[in-house]
Amino acid sequence: MTVTIEHSGEIAVVTIDNPPVNALSQAVRQDLWNAAETLDADFSVRAVVLICEGRTFIAGADVNEFDKPPAPPHLPDLVARIETAAKPWVAAIHGSALGGGFEVALGCRFRVAVASARVGLPEVRLGIVPGAGGTVRLPRLVGPALAAEMVTAGTPVAAPRARSQGLIDAVVEGDLEKGAIDFARAALDQSLPLPLRQRGVPAVDATFWETITTAIAGRAKREDAPLRALACVRTAAEADFDTAMAFERQTFLELRGSSQASALRHVFFAERAALRPPELGGVEPRRIRSAAVIGGGTMGAGIAAALCDARLPVTLVERDEVAVERGLSNLRSIFDGLVKRGKISSEAAAERLSTVTGTTDYGLLAGVDLVIEAVFEDIDVKRDVFSRLSAVCRADAVLATNTSYLDPEEIAAGIKHPERFVGLHFFSPAHVMKLLEIVPTAQTAPATLATGFALARMLNKIPVRAGICDGFIGNRILKITRAQAERLLLAGATPQAVDAAMRTFGFPMGPFEAQDLGGLDIAAFQRRAARARGETPFAPIAERLCALERFGQKSGGGWYDYARGDRTPKPSKIVADIIADAAKGMQQRPWDEPSIVDCIVLPMVNEAMKILQEKVALRAVDIDLVKIHGYGFPRWRGGPMHYAQQRGLAEIVAQLEHFAAHGLADPPCHHLDSAARGSDTLGIDVPA
Repeated sequence: MTVTIEHSGEIAVVTIDNPPVNALSQAVRQDLWNAAETLDADFSVRAVVLICEGRTFIAGADVNEFDKPPAPPHLPDLVARIETAAKPWVAAIHGSALGGGFEVALGCRFRVAVASARVGLPEVRLGIVPGAGGTVRLPRLVGPALAAEMVTAGTPVAAPRARSQGLIDAVVEGDLEKGAIDFARAALDQSLPLPLRQRGVPAVDATFWETITTAIAGRAKREDAPLRALACVRTAAEADFDTAMAFERQTFLELRGSSQASALRHVFFAERAALRPPELGGVEPRRIRSAAVIGGGTMGAGIAAALCDARLPVTLVERDEVAVERGLSNLRSIFDGLVKRGKISSEAAAERLSTVTGTTDYGLLAGVDLVIEAVFEDIDVKRDVFSRLSAVCRADAVLATNTSYLDPEEIAAGIKHPERFVGLHFFSPAHVMKLLEIVPTAQTAPATLATGFALARMLNKIPVRAGICDGFIGNRILKITRAQAERLLLAGATPQAVDAAMRTFGFPMGPFEAQDLGGLDIAAFQRRAARARGETPFAPIAERLCALERFGQKSGGGWYDYARGDRTPKPSKIVADIIADAAKGMQQRPWDEPSIVDCIVLPMVNEAMKILQEKVALRAVDIDLVKIHGYGFPRWRGGPMHYAQQRGLAEIVAQLEHFAAHGLADPPCHHLDSAARGSDTLGIDVPA
């Protein structure tokens, strides 16, 4: 049995125990239905408290049933059964009441929660809408405006704020079960509120729906679910309860089978699996109770901020006192910005900064558990840092390098106890970006590698193991993206057309806009290093722009021109002339948006297949996570590998061959060609 019933006088306590997150499996739904039937027939019971064992309230639907035919009792029917019970139910919430879990709570007459609890309807993040009355009951509880915001954004709400917004009725201090029972007894002495199905929806201003539709359309870009969720809320406001329920259910069923929902489920499962890779099963990570960061520049300060957010004491090391103060100032600026944007309180910022020590003395690191080097991308500078760390740190302290392109094997050469060394490639800004590429060397011990994944969990990041090559996984594919973008310019496209096409595909910005934002000088530095290794990077136009010191927004011009104080990109005659000169004698052709996208995205897939073949990435899903969380690949397309499988590998191979015949891309690699002919697979399935 997943559900038990106990009694506290006239109050029945229904407890769900379905580890690990009390998901609404068919067994739970049936047991809850049976409990409602039993308690309606028990004349000694006047009210019911619904509570859960373990770390959370009902966290949502059972994801293992997502792709299976639904089995009765269906969740909408169960919520209605609780809502129409003869005795009022009180949902007692701890942990998270999300999705179907919150819909069950909405079916209860009352909702109480501990202060640390969260409630919400995050279904849009899986490409669907609530399917058990969430969009219909919520506007009857808190009005259309808040309901629309919650169901279209999918962001959970913490209990104190939920109480102020009317989402819950009380925040319980102390024991939740006792508090809920006391609340239920007190409620029985008052006039009971109507069930939500019997309440009306408050009226809104005549322009409300038009205004919010425009806002959500801009935010959603090309995702379907947010606007479909808004349509459900509007129907709830304008139609009767049963009509709105039918509309929501139909919308839910239509979206559940969509390509976007399939992609978002793929990413959901991939993110869950990424935190504990199977090859590290049973490997114990080393404990991390303190950390140090070497280098207080933009990246170092961001890493330090992320460590502070994880409540780790941090030592920030710089080369001299002036650099120490500059690094601490960079760190303060990060937390000041978070305070100004309302992300944290000034008290929380001060508390986190109080755990940071700035120093020039490496000797203070003798007892630190983890040291992350984040100095300039120069092999000699980094090796000098690790020579010092090797001399002062404990033998079991984890030593990590944050490098984007340099070979961790070379950085670690000569250090003592190389088994405790690992690459940790953070993405800028490091306190914001979710991706963490974890790069072991041949000497890295399994416990050290496991520590990298444990750190990612502490920092709330998505970890992906990457092998050693130029650029690891993400930046290696990024080089292909940039090369393809320039090939398009040589073949007749414009920077504006390329950027517009990639935004239409779903990227937050196009490749040229992104380069202007980050700085063309960064890639130029990497190309110089590649040439020093004997390679021949492809950047015929970018090299000319850098020679003119057109480094992007920071210099007033890059691929676009920028007015002083204005980040709006404007077409540049200088760039157009450089492109025209570089393209002399080359065949020009017209480009539409789908062809532009194919000329960039399909070579990305081709390079990703090479990365898989070389075992730089162990799984195709890892590549999807890298490109989504580090480079803006649209989440609702599932990443490049999922997109390729959905698109059809045979079609992709044919298109790549066409581009290769015209000098616009490399031919499809053997691994991709084999997969297209059915002798191999992309291997993107992720176990639930």
